[in-house]
Amino acid sequence: MAFIQYGTQCIEDDDISAVVETLKSGYLTTGSKVAEFESLLSEVVGAKYTVAVSSGTAALHLAALATNVQSGDEVITTPLTFAASANCVLYCGAKPVFADIESDTLLIDIEDIKRKITKKTKAILPVHYGGELCNIESAIRLAEEHNITVIQDCAHSLGSEFVGGKKQGEYPGQQIWSFHPVKTITTGEGGAVTTNDEKLYQSLLLLRTHGITRDASQFVNSYEGAWYYEMQELGFNYRITDIQCALGVSQLKKLKRFAKRRTEIVTQYDEAFSDMPITVQESPSYCKALRHLYIILLNNSSHRREVFDKLREANIGVNVHYIPVYYMPYYQKLGYKKGLCPKAEEAYERMITLPLHPLMNNEQVEYVIEVVRNAVV
Repeated sequence: MAFIQYGTQCIEDDDISAVVETLKSGYLTTGSKVAEFESLLSEVVGAKYTVAVSSGTAALHLAALATNVQSGDEVITTPLTFAASANCVLYCGAKPVFADIESDTLLIDIEDIKRKITKKTKAILPVHYGGELCNIESAIRLAEEHNITVIQDCAHSLGSEFVGGKKQGEYPGQQIWSFHPVKTITTGEGGAVTTNDEKLYQSLLLLRTHGITRDASQFVNSYEGAWYYEMQELGFNYRITDIQCALGVSQLKKLKRFAKRRTEIVTQYDEAFSDMPITVQESPSYCKALRHLYIILLNNSSHRREVFDKLREANIGVNVHYIPVYYMPYYQKLGYKKGLCPKAEEAYERMITLPLHPLMNNEQVEYVIEVVRNAVV
């Protein structure tokens, strides 16, 4: 069996044609395709405004900046995430605070967030881990009680919805998205921030492009002529290109097809693993998830390395998502120590990520199941 990656892009002829068409157009960056992609993403996720940017990490940074996270502030997030979810807080000079997870869903525990809130807390940054959705309504109620905000990290959860059809982008605050090649759709690299708050939207637009505006209605000083612009904030060059957004538009139109295949694979896995000495990430009752990751947790953590190596030797590109952020040497230098979030640490010791992407065929899925079965007995 050829090597099966845990995640990969699905690029087809129409995607390539869309990119080539843009390469032949008059715009390579900040043109009509960026606006088209933003409009389509707003529709898909249920938000009024979208600001597309160069990466999911850039989206996190801008969302934190737009929330005015700064030195002396704290932002509560999960340790079971990619480092960028916490790094964006450090970028602003603030302190990440880690709340533990629920052992069954692997999502951030709202009750532990409550325990971690202080007078310094500026925001809650829950991560929709693996595509399963956090209890955002509870997080928002908690945030409103303490006059803080919520930034949803939706990097894993494009296509997921709440039971009843409510979308992630319909809620207050901001939502960040990632379009890295292993995600549900891709722009190569790329990300976005969505919001329903026009003030936040205007701030994001400014921060995305060096803090510069050419909008005469926003000028502080007198208009001097058609060349005139103003730098009003210390912003960044986090722009995304028309080339990337042409790919993104093409990919977003396939989201339902990609979702269908991912869901079929998840169903096959769930049925097969029900009688093995492993557990899988549970889906909350309020969530209709489109899985980005398929996580298994071995009942015996001491066998994780052995099982992982057997799967890799069988050409199955398993991975582990994630090493708790505060285990990283940089965070340890800042004073974070093991033991902060026992449930997250225990889950990390047991978890393996299996391949899950639309290019997988049934033969590959059955092969993964069989190798897992032989490895964990």
